[in-house]
Amino acid sequence: MTSPIRKSSMAGATGFTLIEIMIVVSIIGIIIAIAAPTWFRQREQSRGRACQENLSKINEAKEQYAMEFRLSNGSAVSFNDLITPGGAAAGEGFLKRQPECPAAGNYETNNIGIDPTCSIGSSNDPFASHILP
Repeated sequence: MTSPIRKSSMAGATGFTLIEIMIVVSIIGIIIAIAAPTWFRQREQSRGRACQENLSKINEAKEQYAMEFRLSNGSAVSFNDLITPGGAAAGEGFLKRQPECPAAGNYETNNIGIDPTCSIGSSNDPFASHILP
C-alpha cells in the first residue's frame, strides 16, 4: 500500500487577513472615541447630582435637629450632633452616618439657617455643581 500524500498545512486554512483585523480595530477605536466623552460627561453629571442629594439630606437633618432641640437660626450644629443627637446610639440620629461626596469633596454642615456646602462647590462647571439648587 502506498501512503496517502500529505497536503500542505496551509492549504484550506481559513482565517482573517491583517487588513481585516486592522479595519475591525479601527472601527472599534472610532466607536470608543465617539462614546468616551459622553460617558465621562454623564459620570460627572451624576456625581454632581448625588452630591446635591447628599446636601439636601444634610439640610433636612439639620432642620429636624433644630425643631427637636428648639434651636434658632445661627445655632451651631455638627455632623456628630446629627448622627448621635442627645446621646443617642450611633445611627439612631437624624443621619445614620456622615455622607461622602462622590467626587471626594468635603461637606460642611454650617449653622442652622445656612445651607450645607461641599468643598467642590460651583467649580465643577460645565457639569452639575455641588451646591444646593
